[in-house]
Amino acid sequence: MNTAQQRKSPGQLCPFTTRVQSMLLQKKPSVRLTPATLLYTGKSPDGNHLLRSAQYLHKELPVRVAHRIAEFRGLPFIVGCNPTILHVHELYIRAFHLLSEFPSIRDMETERQYCKMVKTLLDDHKDVVTHLAEGFRECRKHITDESLIHNFLDRVLTSRLGIRMLAEHHLALHQDKNDSIGIIATKMALKKVIEKWVSFAREQCELRYGYAPSVKINGHTGATFPYIIQPLDYMLPELLKNAMRATIESHLDTPMNLPDVIITIASNDIDFIIRISDRGGGIPHSMLKKVFQYHFTTANDDESVSDNGGAFGTLMEAVNQTTAGPLCGFGFGLPVSKAYAEYLGGSISLETMQGIGTDVFLRLRHIDGKQESFRI
Repeated sequence: MNTAQQRKSPGQLCPFTTRVQSMLLQKKPSVRLTPATLLYTGKSPDGNHLLRSAQYLHKELPVRVAHRIAEFRGLPFIVGCNPTILHVHELYIRAFHLLSEFPSIRDMETERQYCKMVKTLLDDHKDVVTHLAEGFRECRKHITDESLIHNFLDRVLTSRLGIRMLAEHHLALHQDKNDSIGIIATKMALKKVIEKWVSFAREQCELRYGYAPSVKINGHTGATFPYIIQPLDYMLPELLKNAMRATIESHLDTPMNLPDVIITIASNDIDFIIRISDRGGGIPHSMLKKVFQYHFTTANDDESVSDNGGAFGTLMEAVNQTTAGPLCGFGFGLPVSKAYAEYLGGSISLETMQGIGTDVFLRLRHIDGKQESFRI
């Protein structure tokens, strides 16, 4: 029996009753919470906050996973049958089965068992972004409606981010930290978060090229405020990678005299902005409309295939060890970052000067509850 025959279809993995339940929950809206709700709910000495959080997840996660299963079933047949995409579809069906069959959570012992299952599912799904990138590239020649696939990926990947944040928040509530409530850092120092990824990106850059541009940070460098760091850990490496790569590859004849990458921080009552400015020659006119398209990459095809993500494949492999999934590789970096920023109530935009360089603006809303925020 060959591999294709051995592979079970999604229907075979899902018992009839579970399949019916999935179809019913697909029509139920999700209940999204604001970060301020998570922040100010806080912790209770008797541990009831853990039970309440687990009970919310117990009801909510099957609904969200059911919505994603519906998305996969709505894909064009030839795309949905791709083995890599089918594997991701099966992961969601398995997750739905486990989540929906889990008994009601009424005591701490059941809550602990629920946490164990959630951790397992998070591990099972850690490579979903990579699998989707691979799968859609494999069947790209069969895709006639690019917008359909773009919208599908935006919805699936932002939903995945929301599910992971909720699940990780519940798991983190078990940790006793003075500077955080679940996944929310109560006094996040934005400059330190940026510096962490600058240092990491420069190290990987030096391993790849032998040198790296210096980075200067200015603006509101002392800004601290509550925020969820994980989304920044997804987006900042991608934006920094682009700036450093452009800077190096536009100055190959003067590697010891690279211009600095400049990062400016601004924070106000409503939002905070990170501007990353490079002198990497700017984005050519012919590429400007494509940079936020899935599967568009400035790396050549041979480099992308051999390095599994272009010149900074190594960087994102290492990032993948510390976050919930990679952003770059196969031209997924910028479109996923943009989708994440918009999911978080913000935006990513750029201004480029051909022949000079590019400024990328990451704008995100504060979550302190003083103004309307995004919902997870």
